[in-house]
Amino acid sequence: MKTNINLWWVLTWFFFAVFITYTVWNLVAHTDQGVWWHRIEWVGSTALLFTGFMGAMIAFYVSRVHKAQGGELPEDSLTADIDDGDPEVGEFSPWSWWPLVLAFAASVFIIGLAVGQFLLPIGFAIFIVAIVGWVYEYYRGYFAR
Repeated sequence: MKTNINLWWVLTWFFFAVFITYTVWNLVAHTDQGVWWHRIEWVGSTALLFTGFMGAMIAFYVSRVHKAQGGELPEDSLTADIDDGDPEVGEFSPWSWWPLVLAFAASVFIIGLAVGQFLLPIGFAIFIVAIVGWVYEYYRGYFAR
């Protein structure tokens, strides 16, 4: 966690430095355009500035989470085993076809947004069937509990 915090702070200062360099470079390179605010390329400067703010926000959040946890993570300990950082994530069905049906429903819906709106209710109906099938997968058939 400490390494993540340090990496995010390094990225934050890097993007702020690139923002300053990019803005000054535009001011120097475009001296023929009159007043200073016409010489700045605002899209790139704004994107770099807010990317730096995003890095600062993530670094601050991760540092607060690390402080609230009060202990070291297994990734921070040099004597930790691989199994120490391997929590129970949940139960997944490797044989399940419902995620593919759900992806198909999303693709039909997105194609409906791009091509024709008559596909939107079809994609939504497939989505409802896929969600219900995936949620109730363990309540029927061979793997019922």
